Amino acid sequence: MSRDPLVGCVIVNWNGWRETLLCLDALRATDYQELLTVVVDNGSTDDSVERIRSAYPEIRIVQTDKNLGFSGGNNAGIRELMRHDVKYVWLLNNDTQPKLSALRELVRTAESDYRLGAVGSVLHYTSDPEKIQAWGGGWISLWTGYCSQATERPRSGRRLDFLTAASMLVRRTALEDVGLMDDRFFLYWEDAELCFRLRRKGWRLGVASQAIVLHNVNASASKSNTSIDRWYTYSAIRFLSQYSHVPQVASFVFLSRRLLHRALSGRVKAMGNVLQGVRDYRNRDRWAPLPQA
Repeated sequence: MSRDPLVGCVIVNWNGWRETLLCLDALRATDYQELLTVVVDNGSTDDSVERIRSAYPEIRIVQTDKNLGFSGGNNAGIRELMRHDVKYVWLLNNDTQPKLSALRELVRTAESDYRLGAVGSVLHYTSDPEKIQAWGGGWISLWTGYCSQATERPRSGRRLDFLTAASMLVRRTALEDVGLMDDRFFLYWEDAELCFRLRRKGWRLGVASQAIVLHNVNASASKSNTSIDRWYTYSAIRFLSQYSHVPQVASFVFLSRRLLHRALSGRVKAMGNVLQGVRDYRNRDRWAPLPQA
């Protein structure tokens, strides 16, 4: 009997040990044995490391000196895993709970086509397990910056633009080909950027329809003092500047929609956070090199 390929799983924790322990509990029950898990503690200011280490002393914990964001935290874990002979890297949010056979289904799909650079899961809401949050990923209009999630299997012939990294299996050779996540995206749009880079290099995206993962949406972001609007805006503009054929037009339409929606609902502070995201983008280094595997 052939041995299953070794999979390395990265879970990023930031002041969220309760969610992380629930995720690790779910992984312990998985029917896939060739699994090496790394928890990256992304500069937590609570007792996360002690709590996780006490419950799972066998799990490797990588501690960063500060919060590196979602991309930077994942990259720290990926580098640790790639010191081992892993064939795939599983990016898994700490606020998820994979079903028993989720990883086996991800690997089965990836092994069916060597051209698949990444494979996504079907995410269901933890609060409403029968409802799909994302069928693997979704689409992005490069003219408007509008991003939408697939909530059912796309009709025949329609391919997803990106997969969501809440649960995404990435082939090691694909990461070695295109590089790691772009850590200039502190939060949001980083999974889309990685998927666009994969597609540009000829890799395909797939979805394992039976890889079911429960997702407690925004559990980590809700703890942050940093506004979601601010980071989402910053990352969206950066993404459009890299991939839209008309980045100035796309950014203008994106910002106009975002500001108008918040103005009509009377959310003045949110409008300020959107504009702060624009200022952040203008003040940051735009062209730093991508992290390599």
